[in-house]
Amino acid sequence: MLPNASAVSALILLFPALGTLINAFFGRRLGPRRAAFVACSAVGLAFVVAVVMQIGLLALPLGSRSIDVLLWRWIDIGSLRVNFAFLIDELSVTMALVVTGVGFLIHVFAAEYMKLDDEHRPLDDARYARFFVYTNLFILMMLILVLANNYVLLYMGWEGVGLCSYLLISFWYHRPAAADAGKKAFLVNRVGDFGLALAIFWLFSLVGKQAGSLAYTDVFSAVAGAGPAVIAAMTGVTLLFLLAATGKSAQIPLFVWLPDAMEGPTPVSALIHAATMVTAGVYLIARSSPLFVLAPATMEVVAWIGVLTAFFAATIAIVQTDLKRILAYSTISQLGFMFLGVGVGAWASGIFLLITHAFFKALLFLSAGSVMHALHGELNIDKMGGLRAKLPTTYKQFLIGALALAGFPLLAGFWSKDSILYRAYLHSYTLYTIGAFTALLTAFYSFRAVYRAFHGEPRDHHLYEHAHEQPKGMTWPLWLLAVGAVFGGVIGLPAFLGEMGGIAHINLLESEMGPVFAEMAPEHGTVFLEVSLLLFSGLVALLGIYLAYARYVKQSQSMLALQRMLTPLQPVLEHKYWVDELYMAVLVRPLRALARFFFRVVDQGLVDGAVNGAGRVTAVVGSGVARLQNGVLSLYALSLFIGVVALLGYFLLIR
Repeated sequence: MLPNASAVSALILLFPALGTLINAFFGRRLGPRRAAFVACSAVGLAFVVAVVMQIGLLALPLGSRSIDVLLWRWIDIGSLRVNFAFLIDELSVTMALVVTGVGFLIHVFAAEYMKLDDEHRPLDDARYARFFVYTNLFILMMLILVLANNYVLLYMGWEGVGLCSYLLISFWYHRPAAADAGKKAFLVNRVGDFGLALAIFWLFSLVGKQAGSLAYTDVFSAVAGAGPAVIAAMTGVTLLFLLAATGKSAQIPLFVWLPDAMEGPTPVSALIHAATMVTAGVYLIARSSPLFVLAPATMEVVAWIGVLTAFFAATIAIVQTDLKRILAYSTISQLGFMFLGVGVGAWASGIFLLITHAFFKALLFLSAGSVMHALHGELNIDKMGGLRAKLPTTYKQFLIGALALAGFPLLAGFWSKDSILYRAYLHSYTLYTIGAFTALLTAFYSFRAVYRAFHGEPRDHHLYEHAHEQPKGMTWPLWLLAVGAVFGGVIGLPAFLGEMGGIAHINLLESEMGPVFAEMAPEHGTVFLEVSLLLFSGLVALLGIYLAYARYVKQSQSMLALQRMLTPLQPVLEHKYWVDELYMAVLVRPLRALARFFFRVVDQGLVDGAVNGAGRVTAVVGSGVARLQNGVLSLYALSLFIGVVALLGYFLLIR
């Protein structure tokens, strides 16, 4: 059993909370070394607690691995009771392990990386400590989000990570681009947050009043036993959940904030894009699976939004020249695959890719940070080339991450992506075809970045000559992430491999998480089909890698001819389908014009006019009355006499 579940649950929050408070109040006095030690220790200890939680769950029977832990009573108003309580099960603990484990390695990397500011000058102690205040708070809020046992507490964590993302993305706030990126992320996410709030209100009106709670178990039980009207309403509720998820997980139409988030420090990119915030939308859908299975139309929308976002972002990534933006669009695309997985009911497969993606995408972002660090802030791959000779360790680490992202056979990304494509094939040939072609593009743009940055001749000799490998404090966390990127797939191996080897439950993730998710009508395929699709996935990855090699290393004439044929698409992709421009024209500029109208007419004209008018009237009256106060005693006596006569006249004649 899980020993003293309440104490353990409190500890996983206590450590990052203490890290936040210590650095907030004493970080500047502690100095960089101690401030980083406090922040890293806080997340590392939280990871240890998550491991203890996982061990405790594994000691329980499979069907009993779900524990509600009450920390304290929170809200008790009328028919609504909300506790600050956690749901400890395989899904929440797995998410906590990813958040704290990968988050710890990112913190260790950041301890060295953040010693310099964005202009490669020593960062002052106050800002250094403030960075770790924000990252520890980010981890704390993400843990609240994934461990919450009710939708209200989840919403608290949801809003908390949104606030922290704003603080971290705009960390270099003196740069207009960073400040604007932070505001853009915050505002775009507010659209999704509005959807989540409405969904929670709707759920409460449907079943929350009767259940007296918005705890997951109470809501799911109440909905399952409700009438047809409530079941029908689940389509609307889940569509609002989907709106929220598209905001946090950067899916169509709310994906536009994530590429601009690259303006934050590189460890922030790794933290937001790999292990924390962007996975929240996938988690929300997976956690709410009992509601989504009652709304098959919504699940179909989830799958289509996911696969179209994956394809859309991959096409943009193949023409980007900024290394971090390539990875940003890759993140959007991989999140699309996760949405495809949960949309076709492959809940465990979606979480499987979420876990493996955390490893290889954090590895890629931090490797890109090492490149940026070595080149004094340069990220344009057109100015790189030949860096594997100067940065051999970083090259190997980036290569491993790129192989996993590309779906190279037997690496973590291969198993997780194939598990989603297999279920997509059983659900819809069209979804599978788009997903498989997107996987080809993924392999191509991954190795386009590898070949352009690390292979060939240096294209900027000044940058090349000054490039240098990073200190061990920045490289050893990446090796641990590389281990996850290579071997992380063992937790989700296809079931047929276990059957062939006589091993029951070889797909550990699916067997452990099975009881967490709502059951759906199974879509069965044959072992031959699964093996065939597995081999095809491997061939797709190898083909994409080869095409990138033929174009950027061999300079193949056929690839150059193909590029010339596709030249008309170049400006479309470089301008990202003009989505940002469309939003500016349709939404941003009209809203700004409306804001200026209200400012001038309502605020300045009416509100300020009324206030200023009242002030002017008071000033005029006061000025007139002041003239009567002239110090002439005879005038004062006359005034008193007139006043007395007026009062006598009132009482004698009028009354």
